[in-house]
Parts: sequence; C-alpha cells; structure tokens
Amino acid sequence: MEYIQNVVPSDMRVYTPREDEREKASNGYLMSVMVIMAGLPLPIINLLATGLFYLFNRRASYYVRWHCMQALLSQLTILVINSIALTWTIRVFTGYSPFTNQYFAYMIMVIALNIFEIILNISAAVRVRKGKHVEYWFWGTLTQMLVAKR
Repeated sequence: MEYIQNVVPSDMRVYTPREDEREKASNGYLMSVMVIMAGLPLPIINLLATGLFYLFNRRASYYVRWHCMQALLSQLTILVINSIALTWTIRVFTGYSPFTNQYFAYMIMVIALNIFEIILNISAAVRVRKGKHVEYWFWGTLTQMLVAKR
C-alpha cells in the first residue's frame, strides 16, 4: 500500500489533518517533555531527541514536518538559555565566579522559562492532537520559512 500525502493549503488553519498526522505532530511536542525526565541536567539531550524525531519524520506530511520543526526551534532556544545556566553554575561551584544577585535572577528566569516551555509544549501537543493548528509567536514565522514548499 502506498502512502499518499494530503496537499496542504498555504493557510494551515483551514487544513484538516488525518488521525496519523495529528498523532505524529503531537508527538513532536511531547518528545521534548518526555526527555526532560532523562536529560534535565544536560540541555543538549532535549534538542537531540527532538532533532532526531524531526529527522525521522522529515518525509512525513507537511503538517507533521511543520510541527516537528516548530518544536525543534523552540528546543533550540531553550538549549541556549539552559547552556548558559549550566556553564554559569559550573563556574560558580568551581570557584571561578561568585554567587551574585545576577546569578540568582538568571536562575529564577531559567526555571520560569523552562516551566513555561513545558506547559506550552503540552498545550500545543494537546491542541495539535485535536487537529488544531498551533503557531508560536516567533517560531511560527521562522518555521513557515524553513518548511515552506519549494
């Protein structure tokens, strides 16, 4: 049996994805949430898991590719923020940097952003699973440029 891709209109808000597309797209967002449990101290683990999931689905339908790419781009942002926090924490605990108010403020911001990102990904996974198109504020436009049909 041959896999047939649906033709996706330029405006994905009017597109109705098939059940298998909704499941795969939803799993793209859930991948980063599930991997947090295993790789929380190492920020690169989430990006690798989400990146591999995108690579495995790069030949899937446009809907699946689009949502997997958006999840990957959001993980890229979190990678940068968490890498700075990890490096700064290592420097503090090895004595190269002192505990400062800036360090504590950054750590509070990092924790808040990580919690927000987890909530955002779970919400996106649920909505995408229901067939609703979810587009993040900044990453949606960039995703559209990267995944656009050529």
